[in-house]
Amino acid sequence: MKTVTVNIVTPDGPVYDSEVSMVIAKTTSGEIGVLAGHIPMVAPLAIGAVKLKKDNGSTEVVAVSGGFIEVRPEKISILAPSAEIADNIDIQRAKEAVKRAEGRIQSKQDNIDFKRADLALKRALNRINVHEGNI
Repeated sequence: MKTVTVNIVTPDGPVYDSEVSMVIAKTTSGEIGVLAGHIPMVAPLAIGAVKLKKDNGSTEVVAVSGGFIEVRPEKISILAPSAEIADNIDIQRAKEAVKRAEGRIQSKQDNIDFKRADLALKRALNRINVHEGNI
């Protein structure tokens, strides 16, 4: 099977760079699957998991918190505000982030930005799900 180079980059630097046979990502309009040679496109990403299928049958998973995917026939670039490979996720930190976000949402104080707290909750839950393989 043909492969394509995939780069996942955040403002802090590169997170992933490898050859894969397929990329599955959650865009804001639904899930997409991309193979080598795909027509060029750009799409906004939702908070979710990016699945990277290798030629040997294995799959690597990266948690992304939005961003964009740029597809070219020979290269796929993902630009995300944050991204973590499943094995590198600090699960304890993610669980603490869930508690903080849920506390802010439930406090119902006027000075709480509920949209921001909701996004923080979604990002933390995504990291937990990716780490535990619940994707």
